[in-house]
Formats: sequence, structure tokens, C-alpha cells
Amino acid sequence: MLRIEGLSAGYSSKPVLNGVSINVEAGQFVAIVGPNGAGKTTLFKTISGILRPSAGRITFGDIDLLAVPPARRPHLGIAHVPEGRQVFPSLTVMENLEMGAMTEAGQRGWKQNIERIFEWLPVLAERRGQFAGTLSGGQQQMLAIGRGLASSPKLLMLDEPSMGLAPSTADFIFEQLIQIRRQSGLTILLVEQRVAEALETADHGYVLEAGRVVLEGNNETLRADDRVRKAYLGM
Repeated sequence: MLRIEGLSAGYSSKPVLNGVSINVEAGQFVAIVGPNGAGKTTLFKTISGILRPSAGRITFGDIDLLAVPPARRPHLGIAHVPEGRQVFPSLTVMENLEMGAMTEAGQRGWKQNIERIFEWLPVLAERRGQFAGTLSGGQQQMLAIGRGLASSPKLLMLDEPSMGLAPSTADFIFEQLIQIRRQSGLTILLVEQRVAEALETADHGYVLEAGRVVLEGNNETLRADDRVRKAYLGM
């Protein structure tokens, strides 16, 4: 579904990403883990079109994604849930979800999507009339995920969904992502610093360090790797 080949990108003449190659198959749950500054958020910004790469290719299905304007990429089925949630604080929960449904597919599937979002994330149904800025951090994260789901995505990209959350709230969000994937077959690409939870949840993982992929494999392979165990799992 998503193929990234030899991608280099950054914010100045010195790239943050250096020749990154990643493959995400339809229906997979893929995790990208690594330390701060590894380039994980830069990768997502490049896929979404916020950043223009200096080298490499990104294809989505059979489409050259780099030839598609950033504003059109959500209409292809790519939803980006950004780091830090970035909900619209002065809009209600329902209005935030409606903003996510501005794609053609989101408009067509609104009724079914909102029912499933409220089923997966019931706090959003309970607080549908509440201003997003008054929600807790965990509730805002659930709203950001719900807003992404409202677009009827084929690929849901999640950037650090556990950031700043209590462990119990982060655990709940991981559990719901597993349920969403199981029930919908949605393809999920996750960037996360909670490495143990990310690798346990995902089918396949990539370890990104200093802008390069240094390891990849299925979750069992990565969790058994001595470098991953020592550097990220505290073992």
C-alpha cells in the first residue's frame, strides 16, 4: 500500500532522514520506533506533504505521492493524527469530527463512521457538545484519532499517541487501536516511543536512529533482538 524508497528530507541543508526505505502492506499494523530526534515525525510530515523530500520516492498504491499536492493526499485515504493532538479547541467534539469528514469518502461514509467512532471511543459520544479545548489530554487524543477515522482512511498514521498521557490512558488507546484494526481491517502506521507496547501491538516494526532504518522485522524478531532489548526494553 505505502512504499517509501531512499527517502531523504529535513529542514535545512542537513537532512534529518537519510535514505529511509519502509514498506507498509494493506491491512498491516506497522510501528516505527526510536529515540527523540531519530526522524520519526519528519517522516510523517514528508508523507503528508508538509515537507518536501530532497531525494527518494513515496508511492501509495500505484500513485506517485510526491506528485500529489498535500491538500489532496487525505482524499486518497491518508489520515495523519499529528504529534500533540492539535484538535480545534474552540470547536465542539462533534464539530472536530465533522472537520475530519471533509474528504469525499468521509462525506459518503459519515453516518456509519460516526457510529463506529462513538462505539470505539464512547467518551466522544458522551462529550459531543463539549468544546475540545476543555477536554483532558487523553480525551483530546481520542478526539484526534476519531477525527482521523472520520475521513474514511485507508491508512491511519499516528504520531506519538501516548505522549503526555497517564499510563492507564495510553494503555486504553493502544487497546482501542487493536480493536479498530481488528474490526475494520484498517492499515495503521504508528510512530511511538513506548517501544514495548508498540512492538507488541504491531505486525512489523522499524527501528529508526539518526535518520536511518537500523533494524526491521516482525514484532517477535525485534523484541528478541539484543540491541532492541537493551536500548529500548530495559532488558
